[in-house]
Amino acid sequence: MAEIWDPHGSLHRMLWIGGAQWCGKSTVSELLARELGLTVYHYDYHDARGHQDRRVARRVARGEPLGERTPDERWVGRSPREMVEETLAGFPVRFAWVLDDLRALYTGRPAIAEGWGLRPELVAPLLDSPGRMVVLVPTEDFRQHQIRTFPRAGRLGVTVRDPDRAQANRVARDRMVAEDAARHARRLGIRVIEIDGSLDAVGVAAEVAEQFAPYLELYA
Repeated sequence: MAEIWDPHGSLHRMLWIGGAQWCGKSTVSELLARELGLTVYHYDYHDARGHQDRRVARRVARGEPLGERTPDERWVGRSPREMVEETLAGFPVRFAWVLDDLRALYTGRPAIAEGWGLRPELVAPLLDSPGRMVVLVPTEDFRQHQIRTFPRAGRLGVTVRDPDRAQANRVARDRMVAEDAARHARRLGIRVIEIDGSLDAVGVAAEVAEQFAPYLELYA
């Protein structure tokens, strides 16, 4: 395996929380950060905002159209399988931008990186131990609970000609992407925690903290 450039040692000290949408990754990471005095890198925030210029520059370099798909093209006009294939194909490109962000980060202790684009097959080459990563995925019952009770999970927030189909497509895409993440994690020996609602966020954070404890002892 080729050595991964890591000028400040940040990548190899990182603790990683990957997995599915709407299963508490951000909440758990922030609970851990407050309890353990750690810094958190939120993938979704940087992916949606900080990386937009790089996304546009990449399209220009590749001669691709600069315009985004319309909401109908994105959510109604494609099958969930097509959406999954595009999402999975895009993760490695987006992960390279994440690594640039994290290379520039230096803290005296390990930091936590969380987000659905932190895929186990992409993170694994950085790990000196699979215990540095957990993957959170919801059971189907918990996924449906989140859709019913969490506004951003239950609706898209954009206008489309067929809202029911658009939401069904998104849910199906997210389910398949989550299943793929769990499958890769198990193959790589990375722990998968199924979120079923039996533990609240504090309880899940406690489980994750226990797993990460060996990698924090040197910095206590």
